[in-house]
Amino acid sequence: MAHVINTASTGFNLFARIRGFVENTKQAWDLNAEYKRTFAELDSLENRELADIGVRRCDIAEISRIHVYGH
Repeated sequence: MAHVINTASTGFNLFARIRGFVENTKQAWDLNAEYKRTFAELDSLENRELADIGVRRCDIAEISRIHVYGH
């Protein structure tokens, strides 16, 4: 099996790396905020309301994770 490594020399672009880091961090914070919002919303429901939609209280964290992160 042959491997090809493409190393185009674009130089060391510190600002692009910092910008990418900031964007990734903001995206992670946004996803975390959505997870917390989803979790809190489901957690605020009463057991009877959860049962009506087919959710067990112990599954709230997993449902919130799947809703936000998709896996």
